[in-house]
Amino acid sequence: MKIALQYLSDSKGETIAVQLPLSEWRKIVSKIKKLEQTLKIKSDLKEAFEQVDILMKSKGEKEKLSDFLNGL
Repeated sequence: MKIALQYLSDSKGETIAVQLPLSEWRKIVSKIKKLEQTLKIKSDLKEAFEQVDILMKSKGEKEKLSDFLNGL
């Protein structure tokens, strides 16, 4: 993916900003949102599996899934 970038420099020649077409910016933002959603799902699944592992190792009485879902 080749993007037409423009660089903005200060009076010393130091690059201080980058400009890109709005359509490219929107594509980047869309990809970032998808990646954030994927990361959230992975994080939630990891937490769920950790909780299942804790429950499997516990010796107390466990709630049935149907009872849990009915309580929602």
